Amino acid sequence: MRHTGGAVTGLDRRLGLTDAVVIGLGAMIGAGIFAALGPAAAAAGPGLPIALAVAAVVAYCNATSSARLAARYPDSGGTYVYGRQRLGAFWGYLAGWGFVVGKTASCAAMALTVGSYVWPEHAHAVAVVAVLALTAVNYVGVQKAAWLTRAIVVFVLGVLAVVVVVGLSAPAADSSARWAAWSATGVLQGAGLLFFAFAGYARIATLGEEVRDPARVIPRAVTVALAFTLFVYAAVTLALLAVLGPALAGAVAPLVDAVRVAGHPALVPLVRTGAAVAALGSLLALLLGVSRTTLAMARDRHFPHRLAAVHPRFGVPHRAEVVIGLIVAVAAGTVDLRDAIGFSSFGVLAYYAVANAAAWTLSPAEGRPPRAVPVIGLAGCVILAFALPLSAVVTGVVVLAAGAAWYAARRALSREP
Repeated sequence: MRHTGGAVTGLDRRLGLTDAVVIGLGAMIGAGIFAALGPAAAAAGPGLPIALAVAAVVAYCNATSSARLAARYPDSGGTYVYGRQRLGAFWGYLAGWGFVVGKTASCAAMALTVGSYVWPEHAHAVAVVAVLALTAVNYVGVQKAAWLTRAIVVFVLGVLAVVVVVGLSAPAADSSARWAAWSATGVLQGAGLLFFAFAGYARIATLGEEVRDPARVIPRAVTVALAFTLFVYAAVTLALLAVLGPALAGAVAPLVDAVRVAGHPALVPLVRTGAAVAALGSLLALLLGVSRTTLAMARDRHFPHRLAAVHPRFGVPHRAEVVIGLIVAVAAGTVDLRDAIGFSSFGVLAYYAVANAAAWTLSPAEGRPPRAVPVIGLAGCVILAFALPLSAVVTGVVVLAAGAAWYAARRALSREP
C-alpha cells in the first residue's frame, strides 16, 4: 500500500498479467455459461449463433474502450473514473451508480445460483453463506482472492471441456424437433442475455490501482481474457446445439441436460459442481469490482466518506467490502434470481455506454481506439439494453433516474449557505 506522511493513501500494486487475466476469466466464465444459454435460445431461436456473435462484437468494443481508458487512468473505479475525467462529474457518477447497484444485484444472482445447485431446497440460505464467506476472503487481501480465482477457473474450464467433448461426440439432436419462429428482436434480446455472461472484463479495469504496470498489463489482460472466453462460449454453444437442438430453448440447466441426453448421466454431479464453483468464481470477482468502485465514489463523497478507508495491514477497502457484502447477503436472502439478472443486465449496459462515450473523447496521443469501436459499442449497449424484457428496462430506468435525482439533490444542498 502507498503511504503519505504515515497515512494509507492507496492500494498495493500486487497483481501481474496472469492474476489480472484470471480475475477476468473468473468473472466471465461463471454462472452465465451454465444458465444464460437456455433463456438466450428461447429468445433467439435458431438465431442463437448470431446472438452470440452480436454479444461478442459489443463486448469486444466495450473491452477495447475500457482497456484504453484503464491504461490512461489506472485507478480503482473503472468507468466511474473515466466518465468523470472525460465527460464530467455527472456521467462518471451515473456510471458508478449503475455499476454498483446493477452489480450488487448480479452478486445476489451469482450467490443464488450457487444455492440452487448446492442445495436447491435452501438456496437462499446457501447464497447468504457464500456471500459472507467470500467477503471474508476479500477482506484479508486481493492476492489471496486471485489465487482462489485461479483454482476455480482451472476446475470450471475442465468441466466445460468435458461437456464440449461429450456434446460434440454424441448423436445429433432429434431432427423431427423444430425451432419456434424467431425475429431480429429476439436475436437482440438473446444477445443482451448472453452479454451478461461476457461482462466480467470490467473487473480487470476496476482493479486499476492493484495491477503492476497498468498501461501495459490492463489492455493485454482484457484482450486475452475476452478472446479466451469467446472461444469457450462458442465451443459450448455448438456442443449444446448439436446434442439438444431446439430443446436448448428455455432449458434451466442446459449443460446438465446435455450430458444426460448424450448418455452420460454419471457426469451430472460433476456438471452441477462445476456450475456451483463457476458461480462462486463470478461472485468473488464481482465483490472485488463493486467494492473498488464504491471506494472510488466514497473518495469523492458520493457515498459516505468512511467507505474510502483502506485497511493498514491487508491493503484493501475493508469498510466498502463489508458494507457491500452485507447488502448482497440481504439481497441474496430475499430476491428472485431472474429479477436480479434482468435488472443487472440493464445497469451493466448503461455502464459500458458511458465507457464508450468516454473513449470517443481520447486523442491519438492518449491511445484512442479506432473511431468505429466506441461508436459501435455505444450503439450496441443502448440497443441491447432496450431489447431486454420490459420489466428489466422499466426497473433499470427507474433506478438510474433515482440515482440522478440523488446526485442533483446533493449538489443543490451543497450550494446552500
